[in-house]
Amino acid sequence: MHSFEHLLNWKLKKGSHRFPGPDGGTCINEAAVIAAGFPYQSVRQIETMPACFSRPICRLAMWLNDEATDEERQRLLPFVTRLACADTREVEQQRAAHINQALGWSEREAFSLAVNVVPSGGVVIAAERVTWSFDQGLEVLEGALAIGRQAEPFPAHEVQTRLEAVRGKAKASGPASAAPLLAKVKHWLLAKETA
Repeated sequence: MHSFEHLLNWKLKKGSHRFPGPDGGTCINEAAVIAAGFPYQSVRQIETMPACFSRPICRLAMWLNDEATDEERQRLLPFVTRLACADTREVEQQRAAHINQALGWSEREAFSLAVNVVPSGGVVIAAERVTWSFDQGLEVLEGALAIGRQAEPFPAHEVQTRLEAVRGKAKASGPASAAPLLAKVKHWLLAKETA
């Protein structure tokens, strides 16, 4: 998990994006889709993500992404490779219950959650704004990720290649301001792999 943070100068941004900019420019879930090997897609609703992604976990990640400051949001990068961990209906319900309980969410409170089991076996959490700290949210995310199946680890070089491919498409239509930094990161990664 910790090595992903140093892979690229990918920038997580608030909201959904039609296509990432040269610096990344996606939300956490859009970056996770790319890292898992799927074609880039804008993620406006969690239900449109590939089935291998845990709906309650991705919903929480989206909320954290969108409520965070720009600086806090970058702390979500290590989680990008961990979201493709969908499990059984029961496990997804346990994850949703953990999130609800840990943050004190209920239908009648400031951050209400309507948990509905959908035909695919996933859980949909509809949420409104709440006033919890980002650090509290990260702790809850860690706890939810500890329940059930863990995402298969993605080799760092594969994630790098996938993100670079998408970034390359964006560079074709935008400035190449991240190129020197990307070269440094590649150098660091190659040095680390040979060490």
